[in-house]
Parts: sequence; C-alpha cells; structure tokens
Amino acid sequence: MIRAMMNGGASVEDTLALWAGGLRDAKQRIRRLFTQERIAASAGQFLDALLGNEPRKTGWMRAEAVGDPGPWRQQAILGRARWDADDLRDIVRAHVVEHLGEADAVLVVDETGFLKQGRASCGVGRQYTGSAGKITNCQIGVFGAYVSTRGHAFIDRALYLPKAWTTDPDRLKATHVPNRVAFATKPALAIEMVRRTIAAAVPFQWVAADSIYGVGDVEMALRRAAKGYVLGVNANHWFGSWSAELSVAGEAKDIAAALPPELWRRLSAGHGTKGERLYDFAYLPLADLDAADYDAPTAGLWTRGLLIRRNLAQDEFAYFTTWGPKGTSIETLVQVEGARWRIEEGFETARNEFGLDHNETRSWHGWHRHVSLVMLAYAVMAAVRHQANKKAPQKTPTSSRRTSSAGRSRKSGASP
Repeated sequence: MIRAMMNGGASVEDTLALWAGGLRDAKQRIRRLFTQERIAASAGQFLDALLGNEPRKTGWMRAEAVGDPGPWRQQAILGRARWDADDLRDIVRAHVVEHLGEADAVLVVDETGFLKQGRASCGVGRQYTGSAGKITNCQIGVFGAYVSTRGHAFIDRALYLPKAWTTDPDRLKATHVPNRVAFATKPALAIEMVRRTIAAAVPFQWVAADSIYGVGDVEMALRRAAKGYVLGVNANHWFGSWSAELSVAGEAKDIAAALPPELWRRLSAGHGTKGERLYDFAYLPLADLDAADYDAPTAGLWTRGLLIRRNLAQDEFAYFTTWGPKGTSIETLVQVEGARWRIEEGFETARNEFGLDHNETRSWHGWHRHVSLVMLAYAVMAAVRHQANKKAPQKTPTSSRRTSSAGRSRKSGASP
C-alpha cells in the first residue's frame, strides 16, 4: 500500500518512518474517546487492521490480523463500547486541516452507496446509487471531502435515512437511531456539513458538488456564508440575465447550443490517472450581486454565473451554477469543478484499501463508527503522502561521478 500511495520523493525507509509516526499520532489523538485502556487498545488494533494488507476488513479478518481468537473485541468497538463517533469525526477533521489545510481549499460533497441484503441495516432500502449505477437495495452515505494542493481526505459523513425509515419508529428503535434524528434530504445533510465545517473554523473558500446538490437551499446557504461554489445542475435548469453586457434567458442546454465558437476554451480540470483532464469550457457571468444582500459576513460584489463543460470525444455537456467574488477567472472555476474527482478517488481508495464498504453492523452508531475509523485511516495516509512527497530525493553531486572514456558514467551502466 505504501508504494502505491506515494508519488515519489521520500525513500521507502523515510516513508515507513513517517507512516509509523503518523499511525502513532493518530492513536494518541483518539485515546481520549475511550474511558478504558483495553477499549482504546482495541480501537488502535482496529486502525492497524484497516491500514493492513488484508483485502477484506471484516470482523474475523481484522481479528486474525491483530491476533485475537475471534471478532468479539473488534465488534465491540462498533457496538457495545461507549464512545461518540461524532467526536472521532471532529478529530479526523482537525487532523486533515493540520496537515492539508489551505485558505482556498475546496469542500467537495458527494454520496456513495453501500450494497446490502435484507431490510435490517439502518437506512437500507431500494434507492438509486451511482456506485452501482442503478436502483438497488443499499444504504446511502453523504460525505464531505477536503481538497487542497496538499492532498485530499474525508472530513464529514452522514447516513441518509429515507422517509420509509423516519416514519417507522420500530425500525428507528431497533437500529438505535437517536431521537434527535429526523428526515433530512441529501442537500439538507450537505448544508449541515457546510455549517459544521465553518463552525470548526476550517479554512476553505469553495464548495463543489454534483447536480443533486445544485439546488436553491444549498446556494443560499453558501451565499450567506460567503463561500464560492461550483454546483452541478440538470440540463433543463433555467438561467437568466438581463445585464447590459449579456442577455441570457433559457434552459442550460439551450444556452449551450447557442454559444458562438469563440466562447469555448480548452482547459484542464486537473490531473487524472491518464494525464490532464481536458475539456472545452464556456463561462457566462450572469449578474454581479452585493454579498450584503445575503447577510454575508463581508460586503462586496460577487458574480452569479453559468459554467458549461463539453466532452472532447462525445458531444456531451455538463452544467454548473457558480458563485464567486467578482473577477473570478474561468480557470479558477474549472479547477474547483475538477476537485469533485478527488472525492471519487477517495471513495475508490477507501473501498479498496480501507474497507469502507466492509461494515457488518446494522445500527446507526455502528455505521458512523466504522465509517469514521475508515476516515481516520484515510487521513493518516493522506498526511503521510503529503509529507513524503515533500521530501526531495538526494541528488548525487556532479563532482563525485566518474566518467568513462565513452562519456558514460560508471553509475549509468549499472542496473537500476
């Protein structure tokens, strides 16, 4: 796992030292959550197992990895033990900010599905999940990821409860859902995440999300908080402007179809596994509005706009409603939009490496505890990766190289 997560920089020995130090630090941070030393030790072993090489992170396999005769101690961490998963979430968030924090970071909100059988697991039901690409029996978790130039990691999570659950007291009681929990839409869960992030004084300037969250309530909450955004919207989302410079009125897809060729620019939305993610983009600033009109903490002009992305290979479009300080460039908006891919990478890594979807519990607390521990494992990895990649490899001094008569150094003829 260590080699797979590094991009070059530190040696393997240095990386191992950073890894050991990061894991030790994480265990110290969570020690205060537990009233008993044995429970704290089991939590540390749980974290060890998540960071281990076992392909499955189930209770039995975690127990085998740490030398327990059975999964009971591992299961107790998610069930019987008394500790607060929200306190762990706050610890993870502070850890991420300490190592990856930047003033202009992006908070990315997205959801992912957890396939389940039966109807006993908290929040389970037949619902659409993008991870399966269809309607299926699953749980849905809404996540917040922190993205900066230093790296990315999860800082928040919430289990979505469909109305079929929140209107069934027996199911809520059976899965130990707290009395304070009521039905909340996914955009409402996202708004609460933004509020928690701001209340914790987390440095960030932008929010990015897909079309599920490109709705009025999310937009208004971010405008009041003086946070810029690039939020996906549907093709039939209506945009309008009657300014002297630009007159636009219509659905996003119709606006895109009528744009002149000179408005399109080929830009990178960030670096991916296959290189730069190149698309054609068009940006229409629709209106300049005073932040004071939204009771924002600082006054000044902000621009409401429409960002359109066109795929190079197919004539496919994506549409985004935007909000940023007046003068924000299209390049900045494109980079914010591209940050959404980081949470997708995070979901994939968390599933493949840290057992995000290997939770065997059925309760509300079990889901949030398991997911929060996975978030901590991911945060440790992200911090180590950033620290390791800052370390430049030692260069061999030019004067120490010996050159043969053929002009090649002896070192260049050796095996790598």
